[in-house]
Amino acid sequence: MALVDRHTGFLRALRDAGLPVSLAEGLDAARALQVIDLIDRESLRGAYAATLVKRPAHRATFDTLFDLWFPAALGAGAAAADRPEPPPLTGPAALDPEVQALRRQLAEILMNGDDPDLNQFARMAVGRFGRTPGQRSWFSSGVLRALSPETLMAGLLNAVLEGQERGGLAERVARRRFRDRITRFEDLVGTEVRRRIAEDTGVERTARLAVRPPLERLDFNRASRAELTELRRAVYPLARRLATRLTAKHRHGRSGRLDFRRTVRASLSTGGVPITTHHKPRRPHKPELVILCDASDSVSAFAHFTLLLTFALREQFTKVRAFAFIDSTDEITKYFEPGTDVVDAMTRLAREADLVWITGRSNYGHAFTVFGERYLDAITPKTSLLILGDARSNYGDLALPTLKTMAGRARHAYWLNPEPRRDWDTGDSAASAYDEVVPMFECRNLTQLIDFIEQIA
Repeated sequence: MALVDRHTGFLRALRDAGLPVSLAEGLDAARALQVIDLIDRESLRGAYAATLVKRPAHRATFDTLFDLWFPAALGAGAAAADRPEPPPLTGPAALDPEVQALRRQLAEILMNGDDPDLNQFARMAVGRFGRTPGQRSWFSSGVLRALSPETLMAGLLNAVLEGQERGGLAERVARRRFRDRITRFEDLVGTEVRRRIAEDTGVERTARLAVRPPLERLDFNRASRAELTELRRAVYPLARRLATRLTAKHRHGRSGRLDFRRTVRASLSTGGVPITTHHKPRRPHKPELVILCDASDSVSAFAHFTLLLTFALREQFTKVRAFAFIDSTDEITKYFEPGTDVVDAMTRLAREADLVWITGRSNYGHAFTVFGERYLDAITPKTSLLILGDARSNYGDLALPTLKTMAGRARHAYWLNPEPRRDWDTGDSAASAYDEVVPMFECRNLTQLIDFIEQIA
């Protein structure tokens, strides 16, 4: 592949992964290549990173794609060019004497902290254990299972701390150092596995499968448990911004109470005529919030995000009441106790909440009807109503009059839909019908949540 084709393909892969790479920045990167030694791979990496990466959070994605588009080696690697690669290992690897020798070699490299040696060892280990007989692809699991690098920690600590008191600062420092080196080895194994898969199946396909989008563009419906933890930290400042926007709209166009004493004092200069009135500043007000969330299987992952948002919004509003529905509606506020794990809350909700009426399939019309009959008093002129769901009601009644009543009682009403806008009104989607009653916004990731917050400002 020519350098120009590889350059444009790399930029395209970065954009597909969610990194904001403009045409001008791509040209800057091309100019940077003219002033570096292209044979020096780390200089090449640095030139691309300096011109294309804007946020520290994007660096991991950049490095993964760089290693795919500009691999450090081909095939088994340069180190194995003078000898054939050994055949894959068979049998119980943990009992094989050769495996024990390789584990000792790995321990020595971890002890010395030599990164080039660690990289070369990872390449050899993937060739040895990365593909068992009968497999056509490569896997990190076989390497890590055979060598078990995490079990080397005790021996490494014994070698470093021989004769020293255990449990003190020296042990903590050594343990962290070796843990970082073991993690580095595991990352190198993953990089080598992806490189070999790319050679077999194509770099474009491997890039699409290997790279997760940045957190701000991660689809809520595809977030893992670890990513939900990161989302929780990111949602808190957004919740404060959302509360600020709703509070500002609440106060917009209204003056505080008349300040009679200041008004009378000012009127003395105009012969007692109160030409200019003065008002007391309005007291800060936290609005109330009602969240109504679709908890059906089709949006179960989005419901996790709803809980994240509800947790964060509790601290920004005077009162937060949360409700979930499938084909019936139940209040779930009690599950939002401080310190509760989001996944545990979802488990309790699924087990205890009364959300199923007959079929257990989404029925927005019946859910809104139940809310109107049981919980309509939760919405007051101080309330902001936030509905979260995909607006797919399985062709059932939509209960639009009930929704109009709910929205009419609230100070603000908004609907966040996790489906792409292009899918609205397809199949059983009633997005447009509901959008006429409650303004609906596409919200599948943090970027779109930020856009929503800015739009309602």
